Amino acid sequence: MTFFRGRRLRKTQSLRDIVQETWLRPEDLVQPYFVVETNDKNFSKEITSMPGQFQLSLFKLEEKVTKAVDNGLKSVILFGIPEKKDEMASEAYNPKGIVQQAVHTLKRKFPDLVVITDVCLCEYTSHGHCGIIEDRHVQNDPTLKLLAKTALSHVKAGADIVAPSDMMDGRVKAIREILDKHGFIETPIMSYAVKYASSFYGPFREAAESTPQFGDRKSYQMNPANSNEAILEAKADFTEGADIIMVKPALPYLDILQRLKDSLFCPLAAYQVSGEYAQIKAASLNGWIDEKNVVLESLISIKRAGANLIISYFTEQVLKWL
Repeated sequence: MTFFRGRRLRKTQSLRDIVQETWLRPEDLVQPYFVVETNDKNFSKEITSMPGQFQLSLFKLEEKVTKAVDNGLKSVILFGIPEKKDEMASEAYNPKGIVQQAVHTLKRKFPDLVVITDVCLCEYTSHGHCGIIEDRHVQNDPTLKLLAKTALSHVKAGADIVAPSDMMDGRVKAIREILDKHGFIETPIMSYAVKYASSFYGPFREAAESTPQFGDRKSYQMNPANSNEAILEAKADFTEGADIIMVKPALPYLDILQRLKDSLFCPLAAYQVSGEYAQIKAASLNGWIDEKNVVLESLISIKRAGANLIISYFTEQVLKWL
């Protein structure tokens, strides 16, 4: 009897390895860090809803990144928590702001480390929204100028890639124009082009202290029910000058990643967000799952769907396993 015997190539680990289609490498992973403006040099506060993740002072950030680099860390993305917030998010584009300081600190010590900065205003505004507010509504076009100023300040501090996450229309164009005008023509933009108004962001808002003081972000982040819109958003940002397109969250939107892989031939990133991390951690801490195997399976699925880069809070752990 002749029929397909797929098991022939699954008999041993060595056979499985030589025909494996998708691999996870240190170069594929980006570790997020939350850096806090504080006078306490040794400040390190674990995030309650994200066990194993911390708000860190500059000194503690450098200490933590040093250990991760020794384990093979290639890329980081930084989120800042300023001491003071206001309606205009002035600390976001302060040349001496906390993210700008963090970029300078890391690039000085680790020149080959790829330092990405999140470009948004929500961590810096007193109201917690991602743009300027007028009549309790986020104003798109006035916000673009502040986002562009923020991106420029990050690049001047030494950032390798800027990643706008605000979901204002036209922000990639505004950032590309200001970077080019100041001579940073070769600095890439990684756009959170496809960012859904997701319920998976809850723990992040504790970590970044960025919960909106009123309303929600559904008027500017995407409707989770839409997929064609994702293609339009991605193509628009690519046309405006984005070099890498991101999908956020990752696991609930693998279909979107796959569609973008098939339709837009540029590097793709995916963000395994705080809620995804928290669920796996909680199940693991309760002994319900094998954390290592579940984490690796989830990351492989994201890569298989089309992601070239994966932002994951598990990066430090995975580097040890790899």
